Amino acid sequence: MGSTLKAKSLRKAVVPLTLLEHPSPGNLQSTRLALHVNEDGSACWVYIASGCNIYKVKILLEGSWLSKGKEGLLIPERTKVIDSLLLKRCPHRSEIQSIVLAEIECAGYSVLGSVDAYGHLIISKLDDSGEDIDRMTYSVLPRDVGVGEGSWSGLCFSPIQWSMAAVARSFCKSVDIYDQDIHLRTFRTLWYPSSLNFMQNLGHGSETPILAVTEGCQLSIWDLRMKENGSCLNRICASVGDALYAVSCSSTGNIAVAGADRTVTIYDPRRWSALSRWVHCSKYEITGLAFSSFDSDYIYVQGVDYEVFCGQWQESSKVFSFRGDANWLGFSKCSNRDILGGWCDSGSIFVADVVARVE
Repeated sequence: MGSTLKAKSLRKAVVPLTLLEHPSPGNLQSTRLALHVNEDGSACWVYIASGCNIYKVKILLEGSWLSKGKEGLLIPERTKVIDSLLLKRCPHRSEIQSIVLAEIECAGYSVLGSVDAYGHLIISKLDDSGEDIDRMTYSVLPRDVGVGEGSWSGLCFSPIQWSMAAVARSFCKSVDIYDQDIHLRTFRTLWYPSSLNFMQNLGHGSETPILAVTEGCQLSIWDLRMKENGSCLNRICASVGDALYAVSCSSTGNIAVAGADRTVTIYDPRRWSALSRWVHCSKYEITGLAFSSFDSDYIYVQGVDYEVFCGQWQESSKVFSFRGDANWLGFSKCSNRDILGGWCDSGSIFVADVVARVE
């Protein structure tokens, strides 16, 4: 008995102009949005970063209908933002490039991290309502602060230890590993890093901290325990000459990469070989990927042509898709359920709720 995914709802809301009138342009990678869904799934907080600040808006998720257009394209239902505010935390000094929300299920709180163009990292612990817990916020400056130009910076948390974070800085060709505010290691990449993700379920022990990074046209794998070769465990060249912009790791250990060649490639970390290639699945460059939490045979793909779609990568087939109304400034999937969020530079926010259907 297998399962397929289907969209339950798609909502479109607009960020109030009184909160944010002109969002900053950001970078090609849409990494300036994070989602937090209430425990009962009735509403979600959408965190968005513009300039040096983070804002959050609340959108209801219950009581909706779903409409489809040509070729299964989902038509959004317009809804209102029921609450919105500027997050009360220390602002960055340069434009925020990435925000990530890690759900700590056993502890009942979440961790919000943000990193700006110079690699300055700020992390806050939030409760279910999204408020700071005991004002527990700390920041970490890169070791070479003040050196070089600002550029895209990425962030991810370890799935087995929330206090461990990795920060990639594109122009510096570096990835810094932190345990809370303690710097552990620095990896030096050969090309400009464009995306990063901690890997899961590799079968090497539950505490294995291994990081997947896209840099140029390569996927590089880094092991924090290694000293040799600068801690680089392996390098895999994807499509020569075509930059990679996105990497995602599934709960079963598979790694997906995509970028300028418009192709999603799935790698098996046990053999470091390609399991599948979904060739030219997007009309334009792919800048966002996320495996389904229900079934890792499904993956969500976000391209620069406003489109987001869900597909079965083994069969190279699309299940459903929806489109934004302008360039994506942020795209993310909830860490523990299949709820997607996207933010356009028009001010529109799209939230898709996806459920599993048992066959």
